[in-house]
Amino acid sequence: MRLRLPEERPAEPPTGYKIAHPVLSHDGRRAGFTGVSLGGALPYGVLADASCVYGLRHGAPHRRCDCGFHCVHDRTTAEALLCTAEHREAVLLEVVVLGRYIRFERGFRYARQRVRTATVGPCACGAAAAALADAGRGRPGWRVLAPSCAGCVRARTSVSLAAFARLAGEGLRVLAGAEGAPRAAGTGLPAEHLGVPELVAEAALLQARLDWFQTQLARLGEPGGRGGRQG
Repeated sequence: MRLRLPEERPAEPPTGYKIAHPVLSHDGRRAGFTGVSLGGALPYGVLADASCVYGLRHGAPHRRCDCGFHCVHDRTTAEALLCTAEHREAVLLEVVVLGRYIRFERGFRYARQRVRTATVGPCACGAAAAALADAGRGRPGWRVLAPSCAGCVRARTSVSLAAFARLAGEGLRVLAGAEGAPRAAGTGLPAEHLGVPELVAEAALLQARLDWFQTQLARLGEPGGRGGRQG
């Protein structure tokens, strides 16, 4: 006798939560996410289909495999994963579960998803994030990004939260969280439709970069600096 799992036909797609690392393509034209466990080698977009990470040809999710996207039912459970050292720079995603799925006690394993919102934690210095900057690691073609305030970005490759949302597309909303209280800091709207908070964040990021470059130029002009005259 073949065991058959019960089938659900919900009126609307379920919602779940997960954590992931934001990534930026090497040419700066695309943005997406990468998983924190088995799916870490396969960057995905806001709207994406799962595939078997082991290269098997069956569709995901398969009952006899652990492939497919994963998420949990409860937001608090997903937030708790951000406490571990290796996940401190990850972001919290709210996703819509699409296609076939397998329900578990704490979440879903499923075939297709849409990322609805991404909540970015604070910068390593503790200030609210204004951008996502190069974390110093990645995979071929993709840079992993980490939350950064305007003062800590400096000359690193980075994008503002609003710019990341635009590059990711599909109506993604990016939020900046500070001490567990998220506040809007980015939307999927074109640049000409950005509101005052988004424009202020963009301006702060540009000003921080200018300040850093001016500091470096001033150092080069000091006696004994690399740009000073030699005796």
